[in-house]
Amino acid sequence: MRRISVFSWLIAVFFSISLVLVSGQCQTDQGQLLLRLKNSLNSTSCGKLGNWNQTTDCCSWHGVSCDAGGRVIGLDLSNQSISGKIDNSSSLFGLQHLQQLNLAYNRLNFTFPSVFDKFANLSYLNLSNAGLKGQIPAEISRMTRLVTLDLSTSLYLGGSLKLENPNLEMLVQNLTRLRFLHLDGVNISATGKEWCQALSSLTNLQELSMSNCNLSGPIDSFPKLRRLSVIRLDGNNLSAQLPNFFAEFRNLTSLRLSSTGLTGRFPEEILHATTLRTLDLSNNKLLKGSFQHFPLNASLRILALSDTNFGGQVPESIGILGQLTRIELARCNFSGPIPESMLKLTQLVYLDFSSNNFSGPMPSFSSSRNLTQLNLAFNQLNGAIDSTKWSGLSKLVSVDLRNNKLSGTLPLTLFGIPSIQKILLSQNHFSGSLGDLPGKLPLQLDTLVLSGNNLQGKFPVSLFKLQGLKMLTLSSNNFSGFIQMTDIQKLRNLSNLDLSYNKLSIDASGTSSALSSFPNITTLKLASCNLTIFPGFLKTQPKLIHLDLSKNQISGEIPNWIWEIKTLAYLNLSQNFLVDFEEPLQNNTSSLTVIDLHGNQLQGEILFLPQYATYLDYSNNNFSSSLPTGIGNYLSVAYFFSLSSNKFRGSIPSSICNSTYIQVLDLSNNSLSGPIPPCLSQMSLSLGVLNLRGNKLSSVIYDAFPQDCRLQTLDLNGNLLQGKVPKSLANCKMLEVLDLGNNQINDTFPCHLKNISTLRVIVLRANKFDGNIHCLEMKSPWPMLQIVDLASNNFSGRLHPTCLLTWKAMQVDQDGASSDIKHLSFRVLQFSQLYYQDAITVTFKGLELELQKILTVFISIDISCNNFEGPIPEVIGTFKALYVLNFSHNAFTGAIPQFLGNLSQLESLDVSSNSLTGEIPFQLANLNFLSVLNVSNNKLSGQIPVSTQLQSFSEASFDNNSGLCGPPLIPCATPPSQAPHTVDEFQSTDGFDWQFIFIGLGFGVGAAAFVAPLIFWKRASKWVDDNVDKILEVILPKMGLTYICPDDANVETDENLEEEKESSSNDEEFRGRYCVFCTKLDKTRTMAIHDLSCTCYDSPSLSPSSTSYSFSP
Repeated sequence: MRRISVFSWLIAVFFSISLVLVSGQCQTDQGQLLLRLKNSLNSTSCGKLGNWNQTTDCCSWHGVSCDAGGRVIGLDLSNQSISGKIDNSSSLFGLQHLQQLNLAYNRLNFTFPSVFDKFANLSYLNLSNAGLKGQIPAEISRMTRLVTLDLSTSLYLGGSLKLENPNLEMLVQNLTRLRFLHLDGVNISATGKEWCQALSSLTNLQELSMSNCNLSGPIDSFPKLRRLSVIRLDGNNLSAQLPNFFAEFRNLTSLRLSSTGLTGRFPEEILHATTLRTLDLSNNKLLKGSFQHFPLNASLRILALSDTNFGGQVPESIGILGQLTRIELARCNFSGPIPESMLKLTQLVYLDFSSNNFSGPMPSFSSSRNLTQLNLAFNQLNGAIDSTKWSGLSKLVSVDLRNNKLSGTLPLTLFGIPSIQKILLSQNHFSGSLGDLPGKLPLQLDTLVLSGNNLQGKFPVSLFKLQGLKMLTLSSNNFSGFIQMTDIQKLRNLSNLDLSYNKLSIDASGTSSALSSFPNITTLKLASCNLTIFPGFLKTQPKLIHLDLSKNQISGEIPNWIWEIKTLAYLNLSQNFLVDFEEPLQNNTSSLTVIDLHGNQLQGEILFLPQYATYLDYSNNNFSSSLPTGIGNYLSVAYFFSLSSNKFRGSIPSSICNSTYIQVLDLSNNSLSGPIPPCLSQMSLSLGVLNLRGNKLSSVIYDAFPQDCRLQTLDLNGNLLQGKVPKSLANCKMLEVLDLGNNQINDTFPCHLKNISTLRVIVLRANKFDGNIHCLEMKSPWPMLQIVDLASNNFSGRLHPTCLLTWKAMQVDQDGASSDIKHLSFRVLQFSQLYYQDAITVTFKGLELELQKILTVFISIDISCNNFEGPIPEVIGTFKALYVLNFSHNAFTGAIPQFLGNLSQLESLDVSSNSLTGEIPFQLANLNFLSVLNVSNNKLSGQIPVSTQLQSFSEASFDNNSGLCGPPLIPCATPPSQAPHTVDEFQSTDGFDWQFIFIGLGFGVGAAAFVAPLIFWKRASKWVDDNVDKILEVILPKMGLTYICPDDANVETDENLEEEKESSSNDEEFRGRYCVFCTKLDKTRTMAIHDLSCTCYDSPSLSPSSTSYSFSP
């Protein structure tokens, strides 16, 4: 709601007071005109019109001002909720001596009269939000004495005014005395040249307010309006750069251009305008800028730049802005620390720096004693928050520090601020407990959000005393204790409660179903709270919208009353022990849109499918019936539907295609049979994920994918499908995962999919594919490909480098890249937080591993069990991101390439059962992450390179290579010497080896020459003592050893020595360099986890000779 400027209002008030001081007795005709006006309008008796009657002088009536002659010259009926009609015949226009007229903020609801020019003396006209409609009449332009004109309107208040004929230029061309012009919300629809030119004649203009007027840019001709002090053009589509001539306006105090589509770079000299108090450029996402420094004589009080492209660091000179009361920099690109000089902003009332990249500690705000709002959420701030003396901020209403990296204990004084209403500190690293909260918590505290921290200790039961609490969110902490649900019910004003994922046990056995329990609750989240029954009070909650009771121990039936909660839209009962639905379920009118029942023990038939649900997950249960024939009729608005991992049987009903909005359809891991309904291919206009893996589906994949196919995941693995890969699948230009493995498809390599540049995963394993995999004219196909599984087919021929070179994603070393680790997933609805995680089965290290989340850094090639031939192409050496390489059971020839040693991320290498020859290249010893190696069943020869890495593999990794030798196989034989045996010239016939004697004598003399001076010459001895340690510290690490000074070695405890001896005696096997295996299975053995910070270590050599106190490996 726009307000008239204070300056303009003061002028009007002053003028009114002056008129009252000189007013005379009301003239009879003036009073009659006013009474006729009153009778034509409707108003409340307590308003200004309430005391208008014939018994009193009209000049004394509320809102009426008269001159000395008793003529009405001022009428102020603003904010009176007056309704009715004022037309051209209204008695209002008989008051021809009026100088001021204010009808603002009423509900008159009439078309703009065209006789306002009768007010020839009018200097002040305010009809803002009075309810006027239609075209502003041309007669307004004849009111040449106007100083203030306010015709602002708002659609929210029922107004709708326009300036077409006359247009803006015609309206103001004669109003040369105008100083205050307010046309906010009036539909002007003019270009920058038009409206700027129209205003150029108003050289006395001081205030210009034309927000939301459908103006376009650029801003021009403003330099002529040098007296402007207030400029407000918010909400227009200027789409232009901000001109720097505003910096030359010496009287400029307020510049508001929010949501105007400003582009380019902000002229920083505008900030240096000494008179500027308000600068609002918010919500201009293309406007760039930064702060170099703030001027010493700045007068800024309001700085609003939220939702712009401003960035860089906030300079320390911000502390100069001592008059600043409000600063908004939310959702920009600022970074670096928040200046400590913020401490100097003593007048600060409102601060919002949220959603930036500010880092470092949070500065102190102790001096900002007027602060009411503090928002630093969604940044990278760290450290404690106790630098601020919270007890001194007695006016603080809201503090929001969510989603940072703040740590330390929570300052309990924050909870004791008398005025505090909202405390939001979720998603940080705060620790400690809340057991010592102040005895008197502020009763007006209505929001407490502490979820996603490391808080611990007993649940703070003192929170139950906060009767005004509306939102309490403590999820994902380590709070412990036993809570009675009846205690929680004391918070009668609670609308949002989330205690999920702590170590709490909530007893709901004594809860009442009375209507008085939680009368305002809309969101209840009690996931993982050890509940064993459904809380009884849920039956009678009239406003409940969101209910999450997942991951508890609730067993038995799902009560039918839960479907009768009329307002319930979200229901999550997943991962409990529920076995059935309570009946009857007929004539159910549930309004549920999201229902998640996965991970229970539900069995039999599906008895409940809400007709208007958009998200349904019934996966991982024990349902064992056929799918209902008309199942698709219940999915008319559904976008997510999963029945995976059940025991459904029979065919897929064709009615499934009636779900025209479906984006994710997952029927995997059941016992479904028969053909895939042809219409499913045609549904891919909306379908993003189709997962039918692990069933018994037969027939062919129908060639009916539409031109605008939007499939991202097609998983048909593990069925009985035959035929060929559909040609129309090439229409699915967004496809990322294609899994056709373990079927009976008889086709050649699907080169017709070469233009799908988004493809990341292709699995054709265990089918009947044949021919080569070289696609002609493949210029840049599959640059994002990361998993290729062609194993167990009949592919043949050579691997062409031109084809493999297009797999660019395999050539990027993800460990060296700065990109974040992500998973392949499908976002369900554009603006939702629901994701479908792609899963795939890969053969990894000899095991079939199901990756529930496919990491974008997991790179794998498996072409085993085919008939590929020729040498391993050199391009493989460029795939530096490879984790798994399996070329086994083919007909590859030639040597194992040395370039395989360049694959620094490789963890599994299998080239067994080929016809490879030559030696194992020593470069394989560089593969520090290698944990699986198999070169068996080839024609390799020579010695296995000596390295810790290769000798750690078993004999089976090298078997059936008749020419191989060396650890871990049999030692290589030393070739016998071919030279004839002769007596060395230094060895005499008397049995003495004089060469050995001379060598020993030489060492003895040399040692004596070196040691003697050290014994008898103290300076030499001291020099050796001081420097020999330094020399050894430099030399030994280069040999893979670590030098420990004798002084350090002496402090080792007997216990450590015993441990070394015991370790040495228990393991006599040779060990050297080893590496931690980076990609591991999680504890459920279902997900691969890759640690990008993997480190290699030197394992201690266990030979007795190398154990000493001076140095150790």
